[in-house]
Amino acid sequence: MGLPEPSVSNTALVTGASSGIGASIAAEFASRGYSLVLVARREERLRSLATELSSDHSVDAEIITADLGDEGDRDRLQEELRSRGRAVEILVNNAGFGHQADFAPSPRDRMVEMVRVNVEAVVDLTSRFIGPMVERGRGSVINIASTAAFQPLPGSAVYAASKSFVLSFSEALRTELRGSGVTVTAVCPGPVRTEFTEVAGVGGVEERTPGAVWMSAEEIARHAVDGAKHDKRVVVPGTLNRVTALAGQHSPRAVALPLISRVWRNI
Repeated sequence: MGLPEPSVSNTALVTGASSGIGASIAAEFASRGYSLVLVARREERLRSLATELSSDHSVDAEIITADLGDEGDRDRLQEELRSRGRAVEILVNNAGFGHQADFAPSPRDRMVEMVRVNVEAVVDLTSRFIGPMVERGRGSVINIASTAAFQPLPGSAVYAASKSFVLSFSEALRTELRGSGVTVTAVCPGPVRTEFTEVAGVGGVEERTPGAVWMSAEEIARHAVDGAKHDKRVVVPGTLNRVTALAGQHSPRAVALPLISRVWRNI
């Protein structure tokens, strides 16, 4: 079983939904008739997106503002969903951010915050919503990882490690849930044309890397939702990205790491 069928009683919860991949995944689900709860910190953007999706696709689209790196906000999110009578049957853990710089000179607070959002929030939200899915015998979790998950990334050590965690966690959880009616799909995009690169401190990277590796957020969203619908374990959108993912997995680390370090620092 892949995705639960759309109905008035089930909800797709999408985190990091105010822009980029999250907003595009929300739009993809709305186009398929799913009710939505959109979560991010930026209320104005969420309201605008919710209004647009409701108007364009005649679906319910609600918003909850939250900083998912804050446990108190995650508590509030769960309680707000409960008070609204929203059963989460599809969970999209998309919220996250990156940072390009060597670890030693990087701000400690920023590195710890990245772990809280990219790792802790994924585990916490999945734990909160997976139990009821199992009880109902249906549900789907989509975790957004990255092609960075397939190898260490000097110059973005914490980011790549966080995405490796998401990939490993997703694959293990999927195996544990076999036969339960609940599916887990990890999505590993390569470079995507969003504001993510600006936040990560790699503005201008698109002009300095091959165009063939870049994809739009809309393309990633379509691959992600189709992958979950067809109960895929891991989705790596794009042929070239699949090749680089395989290379990252199987290349000897002693050979690959110096090369990766040189290339990533020159981007």
